[in-house]
Amino acid sequence: MSFRYEIRLSGAGGQGLLLAGKIIAEAAAIYDGKLATQAQSYGPEARGGASKSEVVISDEDIDYPVASNLDLLLALTQESVDAYVQDVKPGGIVLVDSGLVADVPEGDHRVVSLPIAETAREEVGKGATANLVAVGIIARLSNVVASSAIESAIRARVPRGTEESNLKAFRVGYALAGEPAGGESS
Repeated sequence: MSFRYEIRLSGAGGQGLLLAGKIIAEAAAIYDGKLATQAQSYGPEARGGASKSEVVISDEDIDYPVASNLDLLLALTQESVDAYVQDVKPGGIVLVDSGLVADVPEGDHRVVSLPIAETAREEVGKGATANLVAVGIIARLSNVVASSAIESAIRARVPRGTEESNLKAFRVGYALAGEPAGGESS
């Protein structure tokens, strides 16, 4: 049976979602032996406008590279969860930043609400690493790409000199997703 996993990272421009999508796709395709595609779109405003990155991971050729039946949706703004929650397949995961998204529409999906941006600021010391905190959470929740593969992709993709803080953010997010008191609900 073939395997296909669809992820959409959504929020506002400037949140690092395009980089996060590239890291997940490269981790899967280059370091974990899977096939992956990554596509992105953003509004005309560089910062603050709508932004999304989609990753499709599979064990066979990807004929249709668009994520339309999501296994996991990351929503870092209320607007993005409102716009995309209907694309989450039954039993899929809706991951939101508890400090940025107040209301997740009900549906046949699992909601995971965690303080992503706050964790980046307080535990990593850099709010700009919230995207890698989210990647850590996604890695733990989905278990689709090996964490070692994601760490290799982070080392290869992030700007020189920021590798350690970005790896720390990934590891903090990975740990945050495993804490039962982390704010999960159904």
